Parts: sequence; structure tokens; C-alpha cells
Amino acid sequence: MKINKCISAIALSSVILTGCSNNQTSSSSELTSPVSVKEVQLNSIRKYNSTTGTVIADAEVVLSSEMAGKYKLQTNPRTRQPYKLGDAVNKGDVIVRFEGEEFEIGVSIESKKMNMDIADQELIKQKALYEKGGVTLSELRNTEVKVITTRESYQNALLQLEKMKITAPFSGIIVNLPHFSENAKVTSGTEIASIMSYSKMHMEINLPESAINEVQPGQKVFITHYTIPKDTISGTISELSPAVSSETRTFKGKLLINNSDLKLHPGMFVKADIIVEQADSTIVIPKEIVMNNRGRKYVYVVEKGIAKMRTIRTGLEDQDNIEILEGLEVNDKLITRGYETLREDSKVKIQK
Repeated sequence: MKINKCISAIALSSVILTGCSNNQTSSSSELTSPVSVKEVQLNSIRKYNSTTGTVIADAEVVLSSEMAGKYKLQTNPRTRQPYKLGDAVNKGDVIVRFEGEEFEIGVSIESKKMNMDIADQELIKQKALYEKGGVTLSELRNTEVKVITTRESYQNALLQLEKMKITAPFSGIIVNLPHFSENAKVTSGTEIASIMSYSKMHMEINLPESAINEVQPGQKVFITHYTIPKDTISGTISELSPAVSSETRTFKGKLLINNSDLKLHPGMFVKADIIVEQADSTIVIPKEIVMNNRGRKYVYVVEKGIAKMRTIRTGLEDQDNIEILEGLEVNDKLITRGYETLREDSKVKIQK
């Protein structure tokens, strides 16, 4: 009897343990994984070929004195203050004048103009007399020579006076303006100012040999710099060399950059992203959520509270995103967080 009681007790214990185990398994199977989801939508994606380089001003000039004289810095008509570094100038603006009393007396511009006017009037009179036989042809020719001589003398005087001014040859920005005391004597050939025009800029680039069939003239380029992180400046490829360097395995090119807001400055080292391929109205998802198992790419979506694995075929990709050619549809609930530990048919709970 004791033996039968022991056997019954063992059997009862076994049943109880089995029941507990089944309850635990059932409870475990009901566990849900918290996930975040995002509805799949159409978007655009671009493939870039990136390079770096230094931006160059569209035009640059160093202005030097052509005549000696006393230095006179002029007033900027837009600020009503003497010109200074960073000031904008228009073509023809006089930045500096040189004064030299001895020179101006020597030029005697007014007297030269008067001599030219007198010669012109005399020529008119001589022509009228010649038609009436009052003067000879030789006398008329001598008067014509005198007109030419006085006119050249006056024009040369004007040119000499122009050399007493430092004038902007194009519109731009003053980027160098060495200091001279007012009325300081400046010799001929002294550097007085430098002007740059950089509303349009250029950039020389070197691209890898592998990009020679992707990059073409006219392609759009995005220019970025760490000092303007929220702004992207546009440009285009203006020139490309067909020759590949045997030493560097690269080929040269040039970019034309629209810098109308003057956000880029000459000499900056920038990044250039060349758009070599683009897809619009396509499914684009974050690259980081794509999982890979032996060459098979897949993601998880939520269907009726259950995680479903979707095998995908991908296309273009950039630094952060990737194009999905097959495997996802618009409005699919794509799992973007919590996907790492999921398995097919895992029960999930969407968290906002």
C-alpha cells in the first residue's frame, strides 16, 4: 500500500510540474515586442559622386599706382564713409586718388582743351577760305595737322589724369586695402587695392577613373561648407577632361557655382556632391533598418499586430537612405525600431 501511495504521489507531482511548464510556455508565446513603425511613402533619392576642392573667385584684380602722388582715400557713396575692406564697389568707382600739384600744372588740362577748341575753329575758317581761294591747300593741311596734334595732346593729358585715380574695373568686393596715411607720398607701382567678384565662383576638381562614365558636363552639383551647415549652394559641371592621369588614376574637371548670396568666400575648401543618378516618386527607406542574411536583404512590417518579414530588392542609395524596387508597398507599416530581435510572426506592440 505504501508503494502505491508513493507512485500516486510521484504521478501527481509530474502532472502538476507538466501543467506549470505548459503555462509558462503559453505565457512566453504571448509576449509582445515593442516596436516603432512608419508608413511607407513615395519620395526622391539621388546617387552622388562626391569630391572636394577650393572655390575660386570669378574675377580678381590687384590695382597698383601708375603715377606717384599724395594718397587720398575716397568716400564710398553707399556708406558715406571712406572705403574699407569688405566694401562693395561698382565698375568705375574711384577708390583712391593721387594728388600732385606739380604734375597737374604740367598737364595743364584746361589750356590743352582750349588749344584744341581754337584749332577746331581755325580749321572751319580755313576750309571756308580754301573754297573761296583765300588759302592754299598746303595751309589747309597744316591747320588739319595742328587740329590732330592738339587733340592728341588733350587726350594724352586726360589719360595721364586717369592714371592719378584707382578705379574699380568691375563690380565686386574690396578684399585688400593696404593702409596709407592721408597725404602720404606713394610711388608708382605700389599695390593700392585688390578687388574680387565672387557672385559666381569656379572650382577645379579631380574625380576617380571609375566615375568617368557617370559624370557629364551640365550635371547639377550641391556645394556645402561647415560654416553654412543649413545651406546648400548649387552649381554645375562646366568642363571635364577626357584624359586620366596615369599617376593618380583621376581626371580633371571644373565646376561653375552660383554664389549670388555671397555665402561662399574665395579660398574656402568645400565638398561637392555631383548628382549622377536620380529617382523620383519611388519608395525610400532608412538604410540602417535593412537587414542582410547571406545576401538576402529584408525588413519587417506589421500586419494585424504580427511582424512579417519582407524580402526586398534595392536600387539607388545615398548616405542615409536606400531605394526599394521590390518587396514593399505604399502605406505598409514598416518597423523602424525594435526590429533587431524580431522573428517571423513575432507578436508586436506599436509604440508612438
